[in-house]
Amino acid sequence: MRLNSYIIYLAVMLSIAACKSVRNSSSSIKKPTNNSVKKKTPQKREFINGIEVTLGATTKTNHQSSSSATGFTKKIDEPFIGKSEKEKAHFLQLKYAVYVEVPTNKLKNIELLELIDKWWGTKYCIGGSTEKCIDCSAFTQILQREIFYTTLPRTSQEQFKESRRVELEDLQEGDLVFFGSGRSISHVGVYLQNNKFVHASTSQGVTITDLNDKYWKPRFVGGGRLRLF
Repeated sequence: MRLNSYIIYLAVMLSIAACKSVRNSSSSIKKPTNNSVKKKTPQKREFINGIEVTLGATTKTNHQSSSSATGFTKKIDEPFIGKSEKEKAHFLQLKYAVYVEVPTNKLKNIELLELIDKWWGTKYCIGGSTEKCIDCSAFTQILQREIFYTTLPRTSQEQFKESRRVELEDLQEGDLVFFGSGRSISHVGVYLQNNKFVHASTSQGVTITDLNDKYWKPRFVGGGRLRLF
């Protein structure tokens, strides 16, 4: 009996001693302190135009790229200067070939097309001579001066008197076409090609019309060409 009690006592003491040794060994492990760990802060580098980039991070910016670097723009733009003019001329030929109903290669007077395009749709008003509104004789006066370098009187009646008659089948680009009743002229336009003329219409403004139009055909008086003195 005494022997069993002694064995039990010895086992308890050994167990207590083992627990103390484990506790001491665990306490010997040092926990990291806040001071021992160095927090790495991301480095920032600043570039031109105020764009800030953080290494290891995704950066969003509202900056828009520009191609205005010296020498770069010129190398790209210069070859397109001549080409854009050709493209513009080709576009005008395509556009007005539809109105005149001729092949594009028939429309060779690009300056004339440019002027028509500039004034296209400008509304009609009696006595007007600006891009806000214009009447028929002011339009023919401007067109003849800027494209054919000729000077016309201000009114359609005066322009009729100052020009020599041209038959319908002999009309050429730049000739005048007059409308009215008898020798009383109330409207004037400029002949183009293929029976078409450009004019400042009271209803449509500056436009292109066919001489066979049901409104204009019965009012056609004749064609005119500036007299050579």
